[in-house]
Amino acid sequence: MNTSINAMKKGILMDCVNGHIEHIHCLFRLKNDQTISQVMQLMKGESSFWINRQKLINYKFEWQDEYFAISVSESQVNAVRSYIQRQEKHHKKKTFQQEYEIFIEKYGFHVSKD
Repeated sequence: MNTSINAMKKGILMDCVNGHIEHIHCLFRLKNDQTISQVMQLMKGESSFWINRQKLINYKFEWQDEYFAISVSESQVNAVRSYIQRQEKHHKKKTFQQEYEIFIEKYGFHVSKD
């Protein structure tokens, strides 16, 4: 699946995607008429459909309901790209859960669920 082409067809301005085992990181730009919720719904729906159609796994693939999104200033885009591209190396030092908890505490985010 060519992520960039599929994203472009849906009007998503995808910059960078990578992940490690149980999660992925995506860097994309929102257009003026898009919300994070809309983009996430499209990305999750399209990728689930593709994975299941290709029968890449022996069970029905589904994303979890939750996601985590933050905005990034233009001055930090290259650093974020680099971080996304180094996921495998990065997670040899910290698990996703450890990193998540540190991030939430460091920046004082409040986690809310619908």
